[in-house]
Amino acid sequence: GERRAMLESALAESETPLADMKLDLERLLEDRSLVEQELAEARRRVEDVEHGLRGKEQDRHSVEHAAQTIRGNLEQARMAWQELKVRRQTLVEQLAETGHSLSELFDSLPEDAEEQAWAEQVEEVSLRIQRLGPINLAAIEEFKTESERKDYLDAQFADLTEALETLENAIRKIDRETRTRFKETFEKVNSGFKTMFPRLFGGGHAYLELTGEDLLDTGVTVMARPPGKRNSTIHLLSGGEKALTAVALVFSIFQLNPAPFCMLDEVDAPLDDANVGRFCDMVKEMSEQVQFIFITHNKITMELSHQLNGVTMHEPGVSRIVTVDVEEAARMVAS
Repeated sequence: GERRAMLESALAESETPLADMKLDLERLLEDRSLVEQELAEARRRVEDVEHGLRGKEQDRHSVEHAAQTIRGNLEQARMAWQELKVRRQTLVEQLAETGHSLSELFDSLPEDAEEQAWAEQVEEVSLRIQRLGPINLAAIEEFKTESERKDYLDAQFADLTEALETLENAIRKIDRETRTRFKETFEKVNSGFKTMFPRLFGGGHAYLELTGEDLLDTGVTVMARPPGKRNSTIHLLSGGEKALTAVALVFSIFQLNPAPFCMLDEVDAPLDDANVGRFCDMVKEMSEQVQFIFITHNKITMELSHQLNGVTMHEPGVSRIVTVDVEEAARMVAS
């Protein structure tokens, strides 16, 4: 029993430290949990600090890049300023050589003055000067000589222009008069032709027709329609009809402006007897104003003449002219 009691006593004594250790363990676990929370918080703060540090580093790089760009621009500006300074000095020296004042030039500049436009003007003038080539010292004398030559030629040109204008006016006047006279003459000849043709053909109809609108360049077509035929141009008629139509046209022209005499060379050769009779009547009527000389083999036409001149060959190869006054011959026959 004692052993048991001893063991139980020993067991009770051994459990007391275990309980204390459990309490210590729980306290230590709580401390550990707090420490881990503090550690996690510290790590978060470290991460935030590192993130902020990286952001600041990027900002630093950006600022350094901007600073580098500004330094480059500043250097370029310094170089441009130095170039402008040199150019200004050069321009001032040039102005000093030409005797001009910078302030006076600024005051005399117009308000709309623009460097680029004036620079383009200077460039253009320079190119024109360059195209002129080397200076010709004799150009003044040559210009004087050529000017006198030009004045002379201008005077000649003025005279020629005036003469040409006078000629053109004369031509226009002549053209107007020619058109008027041609139209009047054409109408008179056409009227006479219309009257003469039926008398020679014993009927029918004929007229003249213009082939163009401009009276100076137009042609004239003879339109003839003998009795019993359709209207046609003179080219479609027979030889006798053409001859008789031509006689009508010639006689109508003679009526308009009679000539002292008219020679007819065998006009009646292609005509038949009826047409020859009408032809002779027309010649007899017109012979009161025009003297007719005609060559013929037709007896009817010969009877119309007042005087006959015949050509005979009494000997071979020898021609003789025989003249007969018809009225005197008739008196001789009557006596």
